[in-house]
Parts: sequence; structure tokens; C-alpha cells
Amino acid sequence: MKTQLPLPPGYTEVDDYVEALLSFVTSSDLLQKLCGGVHILDFLTREPDLYNAILRKEWRDWFQSVDISDILDLLMREDVKTLMALYGYDDCKLLPWRGHPLPPLTFLNYINDVRKHSLDRTFKSGGDPELRIPALVRNVSVGMKPKKIHEVENFASYIDKLTQDLAHSSPYDITHIVDFGSGQNYLGRTLASKPYNKHIIAVESKQLNIDGAMGMDITAKLAKKDKVMRNKKEYRREESARKGDNGLRTIYSETAITQQDSSPPYGDTPIATDGISPPAHTALSTEGGGSIQYFEHLIGNGDLETVCKQIRPSSKDIQVGECRYSDGVPHTNRKSSEALQLMIISLHSCGNLLHHGLRSLILNPCVKAVAMVGCCYNLVTERLGPPTFKLPTLRPPHPRLDRTSSTCDPHGFPMSERLARFQHKHGEGIRLNITARMMAVQAPQNWTAMESEAFFTRHFYRALLQRIFLDRGVVENPTAEDDAVGGGSPRGWSGAGQPIVIGSLRKACYTSFTAYVRGAVAKIAMDQERGSFLAERMAGLTDEEIEAYEGNYKAKRKELSIVWSLMAFSAGVVESTIVVDRWLYLREQKEVKDCWVEVVFDYRESPRNLVVCAVKH
Repeated sequence: MKTQLPLPPGYTEVDDYVEALLSFVTSSDLLQKLCGGVHILDFLTREPDLYNAILRKEWRDWFQSVDISDILDLLMREDVKTLMALYGYDDCKLLPWRGHPLPPLTFLNYINDVRKHSLDRTFKSGGDPELRIPALVRNVSVGMKPKKIHEVENFASYIDKLTQDLAHSSPYDITHIVDFGSGQNYLGRTLASKPYNKHIIAVESKQLNIDGAMGMDITAKLAKKDKVMRNKKEYRREESARKGDNGLRTIYSETAITQQDSSPPYGDTPIATDGISPPAHTALSTEGGGSIQYFEHLIGNGDLETVCKQIRPSSKDIQVGECRYSDGVPHTNRKSSEALQLMIISLHSCGNLLHHGLRSLILNPCVKAVAMVGCCYNLVTERLGPPTFKLPTLRPPHPRLDRTSSTCDPHGFPMSERLARFQHKHGEGIRLNITARMMAVQAPQNWTAMESEAFFTRHFYRALLQRIFLDRGVVENPTAEDDAVGGGSPRGWSGAGQPIVIGSLRKACYTSFTAYVRGAVAKIAMDQERGSFLAERMAGLTDEEIEAYEGNYKAKRKELSIVWSLMAFSAGVVESTIVVDRWLYLREQKEVKDCWVEVVFDYRESPRNLVVCAVKH
């Protein structure tokens, strides 16, 4: 029996951990302030300022003399329990820590609380010879960066081991593996190749990605080009006729992946075309026994009926080579040789895509198992809609809400009834606004000193530019009327009107604050709706004035860096809450026999490293 959740130290029962997690998320005022209650755009525009309003005075006094690098080490790596134990000595205040006084006990307690409610992310692999991961061959790893190689190697091996376990211990012998959001199909290409030889259904919403993936199949020598025979004279004549008066011409591809075999799809139902393109089937080279079928399909709710109708039998695909497990055992004595038995997988499925994948296990009889790794929590929608109560945050909410926060999406967070019905001091149901979910995709344990400085500089520049916008009338402070309205700003700021989104700028714009302001204003001025208004309000702003702003608020940079670090550290609890919610949803379904969460990647290589798995009865 697998461990159902990677429990943090101190917990042995999943139910005890879940209850403690949900209680902490809904009862800790500081956690709620740091996870969704504040935003950097408010940092230099609020009175009283956020730094003094959020943090205890004893914390602020201690932070004043400590480098930000030491604060980060304390949050992420230091043994805080040992430091907490020192407070049992009478002369504890005289004991040094890295040349400074001991951190305040209340601060150590908060760090310990966040850690003990965050899922364990330790990656355990390499010790057991049976778990040795096959290295990717050169032609299969084409186009992959080291991070992607680490992910694909480990996840492909995990999926292969899972299918073997199902074949030996359940009524299911997986015929096809369905990759939700396959993209460039790095994972599917690996699973279809030696030593795995799986039959892959690559489902992708963008035809451009499918074309790229099929091209990479050829580059990797896993599919063959079609040889094109043509009459050269006739071809040149037709090519000339295709040229327009402007000298441009249409380029027709001379390569095509080996296309469909003649076998019919499963069942007697004609191929459906509602919302889905005809499948492009790639028969891999005879060196392996796997295959890939590509489908252009926008996954909306987990219903795969139209896809399932077009899947070709693996028995036909096996004719290009004997399909074997990676341990060398051939696929023989199938328990249900003629029936589809699908496993849904996904490597870093964005937003609600993972929700759709988990629901596909319930909605589709032919889906027997799921194994999905999520990411991009900021793209998850909200099932319970905007908060209807005033959280103990310092941000005065206002009614001008973004789509992701104003609608009640039945496919959004939370998935489980446990979280949707959880009773707490603010009401019913656990909600996470977009700011909290956006912080959950941070990986502060991986920050280097250089990366941290770059983060802090960008955030300080953006917060200071917001101060200039406020002073010059580009944005407004919230009114008292706004303060009284329940809800929350989806962009995470508290000013009136639509928030100004700057996005990415050229690297040269971060060399100085003056360069940043000039680059940001120039970019926003190109906006058709508000560009002229902003240009008018920012007209006449001199370099000297910009430099004066930076000088006047220079001391605030460290304060902003401290708050941002606390937000990123605390958001580990938010990610744990999202993952636990998905696991709870599966556990609530009567069709599910077993469900669990495991760590499948090294956090240093890939911080979104938790896979959510389930198997049907």
C-alpha cells in the first residue's frame, strides 16, 4: 500500500495532517495576510505602510540588523527547532546567531508552523537498483534542456512502473496512455520508444505544437519521411504558377510522418468530428514497439468520448514491433484485449487541465487510472467565486474583479467537498485568491543570491513606479466605499480602476530605475485604450525626479524584499492545500479504489514535483 500523502515530519496519519492543514490555513491571520492579503503594488502606496502594519515590532527590529540572505537561510534551511530550544535557557537573549541576536521566538514559531503544514518534497530515487532510471537516448532527448530531461526521465520511468504494477495487481492492463496537453510531446515520444514501447494518445489544443511534435518525431528518427516522387519540369512549372505578383510564394512541406494505418477506430460508431480534428497517427520505427496518435482537441471538462471513438487498437499498432514492458516481458494474455483501458497522464498541466484529467477518471468508463503533475496554479479558476467575507487582510477590496475571480466555475478550486464545505471562523469553504495561487508557483528554496537580487530589484522598481502613478494621477487610492465592499482584487492591488499590467521588459530596462520607468511608460503608452491618458499624466517627468523617488524610498527596498520572501515561503502551505484538495476529491469518488500523491522530481531541478495518482476499482 502506497503512502497516500508525502506527510511532513510529525505526522503519521493523513487525516490528522489534513485537519491540521485546513485549520491552519483558515485560522492564521498572518498566513492569510501573506498569502493573498497583500501585493507589491500596495507596498509604497498604503497608509499605514504594509511593512509596519503586517509584522510585529520585534520582528522588524531584528530584521533591521540582519542581511536578507541570512533571513532567507533561516526561512528555508536553518534548524529552527534547535533555535527554539535555546529559549529555554535564562541567558538566551545573549546567545548569538550568525553574529546577530537570536531570531524572535514568535518568528521561529511561525517558520515552524509553515514547515510542519507543508507537504514533504524530498525526492527519493537512486538507492534501489530496481528504481534505476533508464537514461534518455540522444535522438529521443533532442530539443530538451536539462530540466526537461530530468522530468521526462523520471516521469516516464514512474509511468512505466505504474502500468506494470496495474497489470500485475489489478484487472487493468493499460492499452494506451493519454497525455493531456502533450505540447512538443517529449514525454510521449520517450514512452513510445525503447525501453518503454507504449502506445501514446497525445492530446493537444494547438495545431502548431502538434506539427512541431511530429517534426521532432522525424528529427529523432522515430518516424520516417515520406519519399516524394515528382516530375521536376512539371513541379517547376506549378511552382512558378504559385508565385504571386508580389514575388511571395507558398511553401509546401515535402516531408510527412508515416500516416495512418487502415485499422478502424474502436467500436462501430463513425468517427465524430465535434470539436476535434481527425487523428494524425505516427507509427514509430520498427526498432521499437510503441506508437503515437496525435489529436487536436480542446479539453473542456474531462469528457473524452470523441477522442476514444478515434483511438486505433494497439493490437494493430503492435505490428510495427512487439510491444514489451521495460523489464522485457511482452504484452501477453491481456485481460481485456479488445477493450480500451486508458491511463491519463500529464507533465505539468496548467491550471484547470489537471482538474479535467482527474475528472476524466470518473466521466469515462475506459479510463482506468490517472497520474498527473500540476503547475500554474494562478490559472486555476475559482469554484466558490470571490470571497463573500472580509478576510483579515490589509488590502481594502473593491468590486472591480477579473474574470478568474468573479465567476463561479464548477471546474475550479476547490475540487473536493471537504474544502468546499469546511467550516471556519470566516464562514464556509476555503478560497484562495489569484495572488495566493500565483505565489504558490514560487520556488524560494531554489533562489540563488543573484536571482534573489534580481527578483527584489524588479519588485521594488514596480512598487516604486506605482507610487509615481499614484502621485501623478494615473491611478487612484481606494475610497472608503471600496473598503466596505467584500471581495478581492484579482490583480492583487487595492487601487481604484483597472490595474496597470506592465509585463516583461527588455533586460536593459532593469539596469536602473530611470531606465525601468522610461521603458515601462513607453510600453504602456502604446496601449490603445489608456496609452494617451498615461502619456499625458507622465509628461514632463524628468530623470532627476525619478532619481529623487528612488533616493527617498531606498530604505523600503529591504522591507519589500523581506515581505516578498515571507510571502514566497508561506505559499508552500498554499500549494499543499491545492494538492491535498485534489487528493481529497479523488478519495471522495466511489469509483476510485486507491489514490495517492508522490514526489517524482528533485525539487532543485523541478519544484512542481508532486504527482496525483488514482486507480479505479
